[in-house]
Amino acid sequence: MRCLKTSLALAIAAASTAAIADTGTTKDQRIQEEVVVTASRTEKPLSAIPNTVTLIDKEALTQQLSATSDLSTILGNLIPSFAPSRQKMTSSGESLRGRKPLYLIDGVPQSNPLRDGGRDGHTIDPLVLERVEVIHGANAIHGMGASGGIINLVTRTPSDEFQQSVRVESALQTEEVGDTLGYNGSYSVSGKVNDVDVLASLTYRNTGISYDANGDIVGFDNTQGDTMDSDTVNAFVKTGYSWDDQRVQLTINHFMLEGNNNWLSVPGIIAEGVPTTAERGDVPGKSPSNEVTTINLQYSNENVFGQKLRAQVFSQDFAGTYGATDSGTFQDEATYGPGLFDQSQNNSEKRGLKLTLIKDDIAGAPVSLTYGVDLLEDETWQQLILTERAWVPPTQYKNIAPYAQAEFTGIDRMTITAGVRHEISELQVDDFTTLASYGSQSVKGGNPEFSETLGNIGATYTISEGLRVYANYSEGFSMPDVGRVLRGINQPDQDVETFLDMQPILTENQELGLEFSSDRFGAQVAYYSSDSNYGQRLALGDDGIYSVAREKTDVDGVELRGQWFVTETDTLEARYAYTKGRYDDDGDGKVDTDLDGRNIAPNRFNLSWARNWTDAFSTRLQANWLLDREFENAEGVTTHEFDGYTIIDASAQLKALSGEFSLGIQNLTNEDYFTYYSQTAGNNVRNFKGLGRSVNLSYSKVF
Repeated sequence: MRCLKTSLALAIAAASTAAIADTGTTKDQRIQEEVVVTASRTEKPLSAIPNTVTLIDKEALTQQLSATSDLSTILGNLIPSFAPSRQKMTSSGESLRGRKPLYLIDGVPQSNPLRDGGRDGHTIDPLVLERVEVIHGANAIHGMGASGGIINLVTRTPSDEFQQSVRVESALQTEEVGDTLGYNGSYSVSGKVNDVDVLASLTYRNTGISYDANGDIVGFDNTQGDTMDSDTVNAFVKTGYSWDDQRVQLTINHFMLEGNNNWLSVPGIIAEGVPTTAERGDVPGKSPSNEVTTINLQYSNENVFGQKLRAQVFSQDFAGTYGATDSGTFQDEATYGPGLFDQSQNNSEKRGLKLTLIKDDIAGAPVSLTYGVDLLEDETWQQLILTERAWVPPTQYKNIAPYAQAEFTGIDRMTITAGVRHEISELQVDDFTTLASYGSQSVKGGNPEFSETLGNIGATYTISEGLRVYANYSEGFSMPDVGRVLRGINQPDQDVETFLDMQPILTENQELGLEFSSDRFGAQVAYYSSDSNYGQRLALGDDGIYSVAREKTDVDGVELRGQWFVTETDTLEARYAYTKGRYDDDGDGKVDTDLDGRNIAPNRFNLSWARNWTDAFSTRLQANWLLDREFENAEGVTTHEFDGYTIIDASAQLKALSGEFSLGIQNLTNEDYFTYYSQTAGNNVRNFKGLGRSVNLSYSKVF
């Protein structure tokens, strides 16, 4: 009998986490506890963890990839508190529980909080992934950047036996097959020789253009970048050597996503309901792209003076290129004349070390201790590559963070966890001059230093078999979007050393949950609140450029999840998320204005029905129901309205010809809608319709 897994994940330094696994259905399913390692830190049983993690396992990931290769769409399909996908190269505005999540690849940070360019969701091809672990809520598990939670992308592992795998795929829309046709090819080889194992893969993806439900071309985002009319290459290698109780492992991933610059955006008219479209044409400048290289070296030893050791050394080099524009921000008529086109490139180089030691049953007592230290150095800058001007000066961030996490199991049916993490940080910024559009302000550099101690405490209590309650309090640490703050200085005589907007963001997160499981039914409900006395909000200026507003922000919400194994072959699932966020608009210390769609997700139901018709044939039908929403200001006046919509997807898998065929249909009913972001935060240039009905067909084989 094969069981449906309800899994968990725990790193360290913040509260442990309760996991619900999203999987496909098999015969004689049940909910069962299993241990899963998260981010190479430590592992704990389900009964010990006091807040929420969602595990998207390989089977669930395969089902979602049948219809879409967009990771943000997949997350939204399975986690309703994750904001709807932009369906573009940018992930700006895609929040988790109303705040920005931290993306990781095997524990290596991919997000760039010092200059958040919104490209976090496109740093690796999903076909390289084994599973995705999502830790809900602010915490300090991996240090800077996780104000909304952690999205850890866990890559595939080498197989014990020699094997090869191949996948071919095509995607299209019936309105215009020639323009919409895209294709994908992926090959990997894996195996083990004595104590050495290796996995290598190469993926190429070509994406066509998209049409909306009315048969019109979906508008291109020529500035932020678009996944339509693009090419993607992903090269991945993972190799390891194991001996005695020790293992060393090296992982290298190189990802390149680049547009082809064949289509020009045609602005819409929001007031008249006219969507942004596109037409063929020569696009100025270089193609928007994402180029990311991640290197991860890990070492583990199961017995170092009676303790377990985990060590990780990593680097990430990121370059995100945006499209050329004649934005007023880039103009410098005295030097370059009128009508200047320029384009920016966001760069980040990270180097880090994570050291973890684990000691169980200290002095024979029911106490375990996880402790260690994290080191991080991040240098970020943003340049205008056509005129070779600095938009954001090189900003170096250095951080050292010792931590300790204890667990006590001496009370029957109860587990108590508590921990502390001390962040010691320093920013280094040289003297610089802002662009002419900001008044060419001379800003004095400096080395502002920050020191914060973060705590967490949580408990879980088993009321009866299959029923438990948990609660936790945790604190998160992040830096504001330093790049936006620095580049936007438009007042004279500013000093980085004393600039208030550079202060860190401290987020307090509380959560209370109840979880029930039986042979045929599983359910979880969680209430959370997330508060920042000096938070961060993206605010749109009159020039169309977003700036950082530092204000008190409060977010609270409810997440519900239910699974019903109706028969041995049928599973129904329902998920719901309610999120409410407000900020202090007038600076009186009280939140009074709704956070908008740039900063918070809509309330949403996710429903699904999965069935195994035979051992070789299975299907899944799922619906995303985004609910209407109004956003009010401090006077109670509605400033934005969101007209909800429902997207239905279908997929089927058939094992045949020594492999597996997969058919996916996205937007099965051809729903006509403007995207959530366009309705709540868009403008005439970004008044995008959502994708119409699209078909994806693939064949994969392991041999």
